[in-house]
Order: sequence, then C-alpha cells, then structure tokens
Amino acid sequence: MHPRLTLAIAIMEGLAIFAYAISGLIEARKRRLDAVGAFLVALATAFGGGTVRDVLLSRRPFYWVEHQDYVIVIFALALTAPMFLRLTTRLFDQRALLVADAIGLGLFSISGTSIALDAQMPAFTAALMGVVTGVFGGIIRDVLCNEVPLILRDSRPYAVCAFAGCWLYLGLDSMGVLGVYNVLLSTGFILVARLVTLVLDVRLPH
Repeated sequence: MHPRLTLAIAIMEGLAIFAYAISGLIEARKRRLDAVGAFLVALATAFGGGTVRDVLLSRRPFYWVEHQDYVIVIFALALTAPMFLRLTTRLFDQRALLVADAIGLGLFSISGTSIALDAQMPAFTAALMGVVTGVFGGIIRDVLCNEVPLILRDSRPYAVCAFAGCWLYLGLDSMGVLGVYNVLLSTGFILVARLVTLVLDVRLPH
C-alpha cells in the first residue's frame, strides 16, 4: 500500500472518530450530563456501530480495545467538554462538522462491509453490516440521551447513502479494484451523496 494512501485513510479514520465523538459530547451537553455521562455517550457514538458489528460477527477483540489511544483522547475530551466544545465552535462551523460526519459515515460503512466480507458473509449481509457500522453509533447516542433516533425521524437520506456506497464497494471489489482505492472511491461516494442530499434538502417519501 502506498504510504500516502495509508496516511490518507488514517487521517479519515481519525476524522470519523473525532466527528462522531463530538456529536456525542454535544448531545451530552444538551442533556446536562456530567463528565462520566459525556464520556460514555461520546464513546458509544464513536464505537457503537463497530461494536455491534463485531458482536454480530463474533469478532474479537473489539476495535476500541485494539486502539486504546482513541479511547484515551475521547476520555480527555469528556473531562474538558465545556471548554473543548467552546473551542470547537470557534474553530469549526456546522458545515465543517457535517463534512466530518459524512466522512465518518462513509469510512465506517465501508470498513464494516470489508470486515464482513473477510468473515465470509454474503454480499447483502456485508452491505447491511456496513450500514450497521456507520449508523448504529448515532442510534445508541440518541437512545442513551432519551431521544427517538435521528435516523428514524429525519427523512433526509442517511442510511440510504451508506447502503448505496456499500454496494459500490462490493461492485468494485468484484471487479478486482485494489482495496485501498476501492475504500477511497466508495467513501468519497458516500461523502458526496450525503452532502448533496443536505445541500439540496432531498427527502425520502413518507
């Protein structure tokens, strides 16, 4: 794998976890949770989807167990949540966070699909595992914060974008496209699809 591509995927992975953790911290702050509650919500948001996927695929150890550095960073952010969120608000506007969240959706969904394929799952199941990886963190966040999950009350495509991107990944994989390029193309597709639906305010029919 080319070092630049390895670095690109590592940066995207960090952005994904960072964006999901921030969304968890924001929700925890709205609910006036203490540092422990903020940490649990942020951790569940960042790693909930991957953990559910690993449980369904009987895969051990969990991703966050293997990568404790991310957990330590989220722990530190939770301890300094009020100050950190004020700083984040100054440095990043809502659009920047939406882009980071879309990157997270794309990368997590594609990584989940890839892991399911490695576990010898059939194509449709692999695509669903990708969607689970991408969206379940947000579902767990909303449940912990006593809200109806956003994915169930917002008609703008979210899981649909992830599902389409997972099938693109499967199609390119069947054509023999090199794995790292496939990841970048499929993640990029989900990113663009998600942002286009937001900009154009595309909504699914009720």
